[in-house]
Amino acid sequence: MRIAILGAGVAGLTSAYYLARDGHQVTVLEKSSGVALHTSYANGAQLSYSYVAPLAGPGVLPKIPPWLLRRDSPLRFYPALDLQQWRWLLEFVLACNQAQSDLTTRRLLELSFYSRSLMHAFVGEEPQIEFAYARGGKLVLFSDAAGFDSARRLLDYQRSLGCEQDALDRAQCMELEPALTDPASSLGRRQVGGIHTPSEEVGDCYRFCVGLEQRLRAMGVAFALDTEILRLVGQGGRVAAVETRSGPVEADHYVLALGAYSAHLSRPLGLRLPIYPLKGYSLTLPVGRTPALSPRISITDFKRKVVYAPLAEPGGDFLRVAGMADIAGHSEKIDPVRLHQLFEESRLAFPNATDYAAGPQSMQPWTGLRPATPKGTPLLGSTPYANLSLNCGHGALGWTLALGSARAVADVIKGVEPQVHIANFALKKRD
Repeated sequence: MRIAILGAGVAGLTSAYYLARDGHQVTVLEKSSGVALHTSYANGAQLSYSYVAPLAGPGVLPKIPPWLLRRDSPLRFYPALDLQQWRWLLEFVLACNQAQSDLTTRRLLELSFYSRSLMHAFVGEEPQIEFAYARGGKLVLFSDAAGFDSARRLLDYQRSLGCEQDALDRAQCMELEPALTDPASSLGRRQVGGIHTPSEEVGDCYRFCVGLEQRLRAMGVAFALDTEILRLVGQGGRVAAVETRSGPVEADHYVLALGAYSAHLSRPLGLRLPIYPLKGYSLTLPVGRTPALSPRISITDFKRKVVYAPLAEPGGDFLRVAGMADIAGHSEKIDPVRLHQLFEESRLAFPNATDYAAGPQSMQPWTGLRPATPKGTPLLGSTPYANLSLNCGHGALGWTLALGSARAVADVIKGVEPQVHIANFALKKRD
């Protein structure tokens, strides 16, 4: 079939990869001049297969009021006269219960473990694509005894779901990650223990996408860059064409992988995709002259909701620092207050990891719109339109879930049963 992929982020490119391998004639449409220049560009870099619990959980609601009153809170809300925003918030609040959180976590773990197995196969099959991939594990650090005790109590449950994790005391955390022994590290001083997951990984999503683009072109995939998509043309229960500023594009099948913009594009077709953007921020720090004072494994500061991922790039070693979530519409403009906040978090946590004198503007500041659903599950597979499939709504897990989601969607198009329960991610799934 002729298949048009709408979007050249990691979701769209991985979809193109598996569909091309299945023998389809694939074209990727993208409004930007290159691939992965938006949400996939400088995300947190963690391939966090065991940490997929949704943002909507029973412990979130009590935290929201104080978060909304603090300018430095992990989550900030900017109310607007936007029906989609308020509808998403209502559904999010309704999803903040233990039963829904547990159900979503189990579903996401199935997809994330499948994605991990595909990543391992991909690295073996496509060794020419280098993207600072490392399987160094992840350490989630806690700053209060109550939070750490709660995490330890969950270990048996996590193991029953297939997660391999260990609880480490304060000294063991410092032994595992020597950067925490820096006397000037506030994170090292306040941490009381952590949960170590040896199977977690890191990788530069942008470099992955650029390498994958080259591989796709060699496989015969066509790219229509600088092609802004205006609307989908529906006709008789099918999509007849995609209208772009460069003219109509026709195909036998279409895959919608436009992240936070997927909901807007599908709305004229009568489809309501419950996706709203959560704006996140990142910095990429060049590691200083003393590498031991920068994390060598992936770190998550549980209290501050900030992640630190070491990346070995061609130009040297870097530390990707990412965090925060702003419910603030579709603007990709960087908020200097939030950027400075992330900069200060990094400077306090790992003060000797880099030279902070030049300020955040010297550290590749970035913001991206995470396409989140209220319950936290992506939208994958079929729609009421026979030739339109979805691969969107991954929230902060787009990089982690990319390969599993793409393979599952490709299998649906191929007419075979995916290796994950695709019904759990269907558009009409309401539980």
